[in-house]
Amino acid sequence: MATTGTTRSAELFERALTLLPGGVNSPVRAMRAIGRAEPVFIESAIGSRLRDVDGNEYIDWVCSWGPLILGHADPEVLAAVIDAAARGTSYGAPTEGEVELAFEVAGRIPSVEMLRMTSSGTEATMSALRLARAVTGRERILKFAGAYHGHVDGLLAQAGSGLATQGIPASPGVPKSAAAATVTVPWNAPDKLPALDDFAAVIAEPIPANMGVVPPADDFLETLRDETQRAGALLIFDEVITGFRVARGGAQERYRVTPDLTVLGKIVGGGLPAAAYGGRRELMQRIAPAGDVYQAGTLSGNPVAVAAALATLRRLDADAYARLEDVTRRLADGLREAAASAGRKLRVQSVPGLLTPFFTDRQVPDYAAAGGTDQQAYGAWCRALLARGVYPPPSQFEAWFPSLAHSDEDVAATLAAAAEAFEEIA
Repeated sequence: MATTGTTRSAELFERALTLLPGGVNSPVRAMRAIGRAEPVFIESAIGSRLRDVDGNEYIDWVCSWGPLILGHADPEVLAAVIDAAARGTSYGAPTEGEVELAFEVAGRIPSVEMLRMTSSGTEATMSALRLARAVTGRERILKFAGAYHGHVDGLLAQAGSGLATQGIPASPGVPKSAAAATVTVPWNAPDKLPALDDFAAVIAEPIPANMGVVPPADDFLETLRDETQRAGALLIFDEVITGFRVARGGAQERYRVTPDLTVLGKIVGGGLPAAAYGGRRELMQRIAPAGDVYQAGTLSGNPVAVAAALATLRRLDADAYARLEDVTRRLADGLREAAASAGRKLRVQSVPGLLTPFFTDRQVPDYAAAGGTDQQAYGAWCRALLARGVYPPPSQFEAWFPSLAHSDEDVAATLAAAAEAFEEIA
């Protein structure tokens, strides 16, 4: 729904600018990439719908950037959170829920025999890299251009997501020594892989979703597995986005490639701040206090987040994934058809639970290709969608997140709005 005059969102943004850098607490929320003067400030959400502070309602395809696979304010998750919070929000001591969640995760993710919880994906990534360096006795890390693994100093090189959106090649404040230990190569290009004999690890999103959704080429993940094993380097899968989303056991189950370590986030917190990293038992036994690699966290395994996670994961059965795949397929197919009817070049790349519409007529196999798409057209289209009550990711480099709360009516209404928006910008 469009609004006129000074909005409450505009007023809040003006106030926010006085105390919050850029007026937000995470860069993509500013919506600068799609040419908006101010972000949309949200008042509440339920199911698949957001309501902003001006009373406008939107079908939400961001879902808090992925954690809310059941949708907003799911009754069972809320009940679990309320029950847990009533018994105390944090203890700084072990709980039964942590043990239950560890068994739940280990029973789903093929690579995880043991895990350690953290409070954020960035923290989990940082800890996994420290472990890889300790185990191998090496320092160098290989990552892929356009991949985003949190704001870890050594990995802020050619990162996707917010950094790609703002056109910043690397962040000021990152020590040269940290960046020097990271080597970046193109995604889906096995011929560009260096010899890995002096690398501690290769870290990869098995399905990159921070340059937009760019699935791995045939056998590319298998090549990473083979080359790291040959060289004695660890393979780390960053499944913060894909874990529990693209399949019950994440992308590693979907593609049948098992890494040495896995980083998890988003869904593993059930919509609350939580993350984890895990892997083979002999690797994870190096983590203190079992071993000599230190890592700790005051709120790690927070009982409220654990309760939300358990309530969420226990709902993700075969029927849930079939439903998620169907919603994703119908949305992707519908966007292709709507764009074609409007004479608009559009490439929709998707896997169950994730999709990105790229404004191009060519396949997008890597970050360079994603950067060559028509981002101005995407921004104009997003603004037109917002005016019609659809909330898309405000960046060409981010994924859309279908959820189990999205109904057939939501998909139909989104496609109708998308068709009108294509015509408006054509």
